Amino acid sequence: MADFMVSLSSVSSKAKVLEPACGEGVFLRLLNDRGYKDTIGYEIDASIKLATKSKVLFESFVKADIKEKYDLVIGNPPYIRWKNLDKDLKIELESNALWKKHFNSLCDYLYIFILKSVEVLKDGGELIFITPEYWFNTGHSEALRDYLVQHGYFTDIIHFNETPIFSKVASSIVVFKYIKSEKSIRVDKKIRVIKFNSARKLDIERLTDILKNLGNDEFQSFERSQFKVSERWVLAPDQLQNKLAIFERKCLAPLSKTLFNGQEDHVTLGDIADIGNGMVSGLDKAFQLPKDIVLTEREKKASIRVLKAKNMSPYFHGEISTYIFLNGDVKTEDDLKEKYPNFYRWLSQYKEILDKRYKYDRDIKYWQWVFLRSFNLFSKPIERIFIPCKERISHKDYFRFSYVNEGVFPTQDVTAIFPKENVRESIYYLLALLNSNYVFEWLRYKGVVKGNIVEFSEKPLSSIPIRLINWSDKAEVETHNEISNMCKEYIRRQDDSLIHRINSRVATLF
Repeated sequence: MADFMVSLSSVSSKAKVLEPACGEGVFLRLLNDRGYKDTIGYEIDASIKLATKSKVLFESFVKADIKEKYDLVIGNPPYIRWKNLDKDLKIELESNALWKKHFNSLCDYLYIFILKSVEVLKDGGELIFITPEYWFNTGHSEALRDYLVQHGYFTDIIHFNETPIFSKVASSIVVFKYIKSEKSIRVDKKIRVIKFNSARKLDIERLTDILKNLGNDEFQSFERSQFKVSERWVLAPDQLQNKLAIFERKCLAPLSKTLFNGQEDHVTLGDIADIGNGMVSGLDKAFQLPKDIVLTEREKKASIRVLKAKNMSPYFHGEISTYIFLNGDVKTEDDLKEKYPNFYRWLSQYKEILDKRYKYDRDIKYWQWVFLRSFNLFSKPIERIFIPCKERISHKDYFRFSYVNEGVFPTQDVTAIFPKENVRESIYYLLALLNSNYVFEWLRYKGVVKGNIVEFSEKPLSSIPIRLINWSDKAEVETHNEISNMCKEYIRRQDDSLIHRINSRVATLF
C-alpha cells in the first residue's frame, strides 16, 4: 500500500518530502529506495527504532514550528477521537493556534495532521494520505473540508470500502491525492474516483490496475467535479449528483415554510415524524418466549409483541414474537416467582448472564430490560413504520421500510417512525416514498454509510428528504390517494405487480 501511494506522486526525486507521523519509517525507506534524498520524518514515539537514511525528528508534528515548505507530504496519519486522546495530546491541541482556529473537541486528531500538512506544502505541492472515510461527510469535519476546498483540489480518491487494509480495523479506508493551489483553485479539474465493491484482500495486481487506470470488475471508476464549500462530499458521478439535487429540490414543498419553522431547506423525515431507536433488553433470547409456552392471564398482560429486523420486508413484515416485559411491576425475585411462574422458570436459565449485562449505571434486576429508550412513543395507539437499524447494500437495491400496526414494539435492531399529528400525508404514502429508488439512492450516497452498511438510527433517518403534497393541486392529491391505496393493497396481498404501479406513480412527483 505504501509503495502504491508513493507511485501516485508526480514529484521528482529532487523534491523535498515530509512524512508527519513516520512510525517505523515505511514510507521513508521506500522514498530512499526510489532515490529521494531530501526527506524528513516526524515521530512522537522516541522508542521506535527506524532503519532509514532520512532525517527523523522525534517530536510532535502538531507542535513543531516548521519553516520549510515541501513538495510532497505523504503518510498514514493517526486517527484518534478526542475522547480517546492522551491527556498530554489534548493539552497540546488546546494550545495549538491551528486547532483553536478550525477545530474543537468533537474533532479527530487526524484533522490537524491533514490541515497542517497543507500548510507546510509549497504552492503546487502534493498531499497523499491514507485515512478513514468518515471525515468526508460528518458535520464536525466541515471546517476541514471547507479549508481543503479553499486551498487546493483533489486529483485522486480511492475508496476501499470494506476491503481489509489494516489488521483488526473495520473502518472504511480511503487514499487521496490533493494539490495545494493558493493562486488559482482549479475547479475545472475532475477528481478520479475509484470505489471498491469487493471485500477481498488487496493484492499487487489490483493496485497496479488502479495506477494504470485499467478496468477491473472489483471496483468502479469514474470522474466527478471538485467539491464545494459547505457540502458533504459525495463520491458519486456528476450525473447521479444532479439527480440527487433534483430530488432534494422537489422536496421543497409549497407549505414547508409555514409548517416547519420557515426553513428554506428541503423538508425532512425528522420534520414530519417522531423517530425512536428500539429498546434494549440486554439479552433478547432471555426475553423472547417460545411459541409453545402456555401463559397465565397475568403473564399475557405482562408481555409485549416485538418485530425483529430479520422478519421485515419492504412494505410488510412477517412473524411477530412475544417478549417478557416486567419493568416496574416486579420488585423482588419472590414476587416474580409467585406472580409470573412461567416467566420465572424461563428467565432463571439466563440469570447469570443477565446479571452481567451492561446496565447504564443503574440497578437493573435480571428480569428487567436495561434501556427502554422511547417506550412512551412506542406505546402510542397509532400505526408506525419500522426499519432495521443497519442494512447491507452490497448485493441489493432496496431497504426494508415496513408498515406495522399499533401495539408492536422495536428492539435495538430496529428503528421506529411515527408520522406527526399535523401531517396530512398518509402513512402509506410515506411508506412508498421511503421504499422508493429515490430514497434508496439518496441514502446510498448521502446517508450515514460505513463500508457497505447504511445506518438507520434516529439522526440519519431524520435527514431523509420528503416530498410533501400540494393539497391545493388536485392532480397531486389524486396521486397521493392512488399511491396510498395501492400501498395498502400491496401490504394486504403482496401482489408484486402493484410495486411497479406504485413506483410509477411516485415517479410522477419527481
